[in-house]
Amino acid sequence: MVYTLSGIRLPVVSSANNRSVSGISGGRRTANLSLFSKKCSFSRKIFAGKSSYDSDSSSLRVAASDKTLVPGSQIGGSSSSTGQIEVPDTVLEDPQVLQDVDDLTMEDDNDINKPTNDCSKVDENQDSVHSDLIDKDDEVQGAEKAVTLPGTGTIKKEEARPKSIPPPGTGQRIYEIDPILRGYREHLDYRFGQYKKMREAIDKYEGGLDLFSRGYEKMGFTCSATGITYREWAPGAKSAALIGDFNNWNPNADIMTQNEFGVWEIFLPNNADGSPPIPHGSRLKIRMDTPSGIKDSIPAWIKFSVQAPGEIPYNGIYYDPPEEEKYVFQHPQPKKPKSLRIYEAHVGMSSTEPVVNTYANFRDDVLPRIKRLGYNAVQIMAIQEHSYYGSFGYHVTNFFAPSSRCGTPDDLKSLIDKAHELGLLVLMDIVHSHASNNVLDGLNMFDGTDGHYFHSGSRGYHWMWDSRLFNYGSWEVLRFLLSNARWWLDEYKFDGFRFDGVTSMMYTHHGLQVEFTGNYNEYFGYATDVDAMVYLMLVNDLIHGLFPEAVTIGEDVSGMPAFCIPVQDGGVGFDYRLHMAIADKWIELLKKPDEYWKMGDIIHTLTNRRWLEKCVAYAESHDQALVGDKTIAFWLMDKDMYGFMALDRPTTPAIDRGIALHKMIRLITMGLGGEGYLNFMGNEFGHPEWIDFPRGDQRLPNGKIVPGNNFSFDKCRRRFDLGDADYLRYHGLQEFDQAMQHLEEKYGFMTSEHQYISRKDEGDRIVVFEKGDLVFVFNFHWTNSYSDYRVGCLKPGKYKIVLDSDHLLFGGFNRLDHNAEYFSSDGWYDDRPHSFLIYAPCRTVVVYAPHKELEPVKA
Repeated sequence: MVYTLSGIRLPVVSSANNRSVSGISGGRRTANLSLFSKKCSFSRKIFAGKSSYDSDSSSLRVAASDKTLVPGSQIGGSSSSTGQIEVPDTVLEDPQVLQDVDDLTMEDDNDINKPTNDCSKVDENQDSVHSDLIDKDDEVQGAEKAVTLPGTGTIKKEEARPKSIPPPGTGQRIYEIDPILRGYREHLDYRFGQYKKMREAIDKYEGGLDLFSRGYEKMGFTCSATGITYREWAPGAKSAALIGDFNNWNPNADIMTQNEFGVWEIFLPNNADGSPPIPHGSRLKIRMDTPSGIKDSIPAWIKFSVQAPGEIPYNGIYYDPPEEEKYVFQHPQPKKPKSLRIYEAHVGMSSTEPVVNTYANFRDDVLPRIKRLGYNAVQIMAIQEHSYYGSFGYHVTNFFAPSSRCGTPDDLKSLIDKAHELGLLVLMDIVHSHASNNVLDGLNMFDGTDGHYFHSGSRGYHWMWDSRLFNYGSWEVLRFLLSNARWWLDEYKFDGFRFDGVTSMMYTHHGLQVEFTGNYNEYFGYATDVDAMVYLMLVNDLIHGLFPEAVTIGEDVSGMPAFCIPVQDGGVGFDYRLHMAIADKWIELLKKPDEYWKMGDIIHTLTNRRWLEKCVAYAESHDQALVGDKTIAFWLMDKDMYGFMALDRPTTPAIDRGIALHKMIRLITMGLGGEGYLNFMGNEFGHPEWIDFPRGDQRLPNGKIVPGNNFSFDKCRRRFDLGDADYLRYHGLQEFDQAMQHLEEKYGFMTSEHQYISRKDEGDRIVVFEKGDLVFVFNFHWTNSYSDYRVGCLKPGKYKIVLDSDHLLFGGFNRLDHNAEYFSSDGWYDDRPHSFLIYAPCRTVVVYAPHKELEPVKA
């Protein structure tokens, strides 16, 4: 398939490129999108102003105290040319020393590093060179405003969107919520104090988080009526030039000028006919003379990046289609649901065919499926551009660019708009915990120095992930990451984020080889990275202040206290924590025979979460579906899945057990595990294949060869056709998952304030609990079915079955009569004021609801 847009030809290719090169994170396949744009050369006058890039802001400069170096105005870094908030080198060598922002003082007017608003170095006729920058005085709260975004032209801000980020607050309520935290007050008050000082510094020197987080309106490529300005923070570079198709890749054509804050800048005026100096779709890079030598890099703030067929490196793309070709959102974003039911998906591997799927196909084929199944949110992985497909999107190279393998930025916008039309939230799996160590395409060694965006030395390297770790104490890194979070919400209308690898961010040991026991000493001490904690608090402040309907979910395995408490109360500020212990518990149990399962152990794991902190529960996510791991379906049924899933063939004990327990595990996880639920695509019907990205043989440093799969896409797809086939047992599992989602939609039991576990019988293997009006009865016994089994309930009256895992539609044995009515009896039973008798078949879950008769019409 070939489709075109103005100036760009995009052939869809499924072949893989198995070449590798030093500096690239792992092998890489050839992207299925390539851009070919006409090379053109023309003479022009270069306008390269050396003034501070934010000429409309205060020119105040912060001096370095004897302890601290503090950021300069707007882009300006410290006088050390690193742009970082840092302590002296002798202190930085100790990762346990927490960075400070104390002793903010002003320097005199003669400071050589003081930024200036003087644009006299720019041609006098180019008064609008910086017209794309927003004047703070023009910010009118609640008013509709046209804003020029880099590479995208002018869009209108939503009139009703609040532009208010709440003040920091006192940070003291966490001690009322969790009195144990009072014993760690010194650490927590210090952490909150650092956050407040950072907020104050940003307010004072950047005009607030709102302006600070709009770095993409100033950095990278920005358009004005008279031309294009390009800016890049690269303090380590000795010289820089913009090269690309537009100037025949001539490194001497467009030389950039560096200001005193390490920012390189160039202004390219429009052509004589008024056309932009860089055509839409042009390939481009920045060439720098760095301490590590001459290197061509993709701009750090690039909005699109592609790999041409047959090539190894990616190229940055100037993406600015004509107004008539830009995607315009048609549908409003849905309101945040009370109960969050998330369908985790990867666009590239969402086809039934062994290819890289497109945003368009996902929009048309997969989104309606997600809606039909009853989920109300889709969480999309691997959106940020990543050179190595097999990284699952977690080794990001271009943070502001959507993955070009699946289509263009406008294709992604169309996908999100369609999801909103269907009433689905779209969450992005965002990676701010680390970055690819790829030096050709990514941020690693961008300006030729080891400590540009990242910590230098071993602190800046994640040995298990083979990736680089951000320096969250750097002023410009904060600008970059906060602006990145806002970019995806503002430009693409994402409805929130699942923040990846938050445990790695919060601790200097990154959670590696550490077993968290729940002892509070593990959370508050020298191993805690306070800079990272402050960043997480800032990004949650930003998101919840400017996008109040947005959702933030943190992937934390440690159980950090106050993780989901608002920042103003002293917490980290996430809406939800991923309840990662649940999936680990199910794997632990599935390695044992049924008779070793303890009902109390299951219940404890599912309900072990902190008061007022919401969790997203899941029985399995993408982690368990990867090659080298095993899904629940594989743990239960293993090789029998290949020969005994057809309804017209005899079954086996493993299949019978697997289908029964698969349904029970998922529903008890949803019922007790949290206020949200997540499922990875395909797992809802017990997908029979693992995920194995296309890869070649790999030679380890010790000489050992790890066999690849000959770059096959066969295991890098989802066989949705198996779940849809009504002649296969997969269909019954999918039907049950759908019924489970719709039951939650109707009764809202996940977020019900009423929850009571009335029975966890180790002998009978029975679990009974109430959520809202519903009564859930799980019989985990492998052979025993119980007649006239009494279960307690809160409300008196008549009950009826509303969900039964033993129904024929769900691959069960149909042992229950759905027309039966169950009348409660008075008298306490299992600490409940009422009870009723049921039949509980082995390995089933049955959900009962009070049956409300029609009330007579009142006169």
